[in-house]
Amino acid sequence: MQATSKGGCGSGSCGCGAPASSDQLSRAVPEQEGWAAVDSAQVKEEPAKRAGDTEQSPLPPSLPAPKKINGITLVAPEGAEAYTDWLELAHTELLRQEAVASGLLPATTGTTAPELTDADRSVIEAMVDAAIHTPEPTAQECERFFDANKQQFVLGQALHVRHILFAVTPGVNVNALAQRAEKTLLSLMAKGVPADQFARLAAELSNCPTSTQGGDLGWIGPNDCAPELANELFRQKQTPFGMGLHPRLIHSRFGLHILEVMGRREGQQKTFDEVRERIASQLTLQSRAKALHQYMRLLVGQAQVEGIEMKGADSPLVQ
Repeated sequence: MQATSKGGCGSGSCGCGAPASSDQLSRAVPEQEGWAAVDSAQVKEEPAKRAGDTEQSPLPPSLPAPKKINGITLVAPEGAEAYTDWLELAHTELLRQEAVASGLLPATTGTTAPELTDADRSVIEAMVDAAIHTPEPTAQECERFFDANKQQFVLGQALHVRHILFAVTPGVNVNALAQRAEKTLLSLMAKGVPADQFARLAAELSNCPTSTQGGDLGWIGPNDCAPELANELFRQKQTPFGMGLHPRLIHSRFGLHILEVMGRREGQQKTFDEVRERIASQLTLQSRAKALHQYMRLLVGQAQVEGIEMKGADSPLVQ
């Protein structure tokens, strides 16, 4: 009896979802000049000192330039050791300043961005809701979306898949990696290949934790894998392949995949009437996200931004 549990390795680093083992990661990290392997870890080798060398004090690290919105300095939250999401802070400060300019929030006298209260955030949310226009999708728009994306509305579809992942990691020669992956795929497509060849190559080459199970991901649905894999496996109007080995490499944000489909559950196609409200909600969310993006670009275009890169617009954009 075939397993019906949710498939994928669970790592989140290979396109299918338990952290990868050090052995799997080491396959994707090449040895670099000046580094030595010590107990499976790479340690930087320091050059030997020569006679006459003098000790030099390390230079003090340079302080990053302050990040400001219209002269107001952005400050990381108290207790944060490494706060990198400055864009979120910048957008929040832009909205606060817009609320102050509109008379919705009181002005502050300091030179640093104040921390917002829940009441402040409610005022800003109401301001944004009033400023952006989100049109309701028409019945025709919903139906056109359904006709173009019917594969998204199939209930219960699943594939039993196994794969070999050639992960793209920092320092990897992508061209050499692609050639290796292509060579492996061609070897699996040759006549007379032993039945266990895929599993043996997955154990030897794959950078996914499923390599210990011959690359077997189990039964997966369109929401259980990376969008690139879901699009290739489930979202095509005319599926280019059925059961068996996929005839070409599949590219994802994690690397290159050799895929084999070992089982298929067709699922049930929903009718337009059954998913009409779901489509309307989805299109409304997309429209709102677009309008909010344009609204923020307009605020950025009108502001003096220092120390952080933000894309702005000088004039209102057509929605």
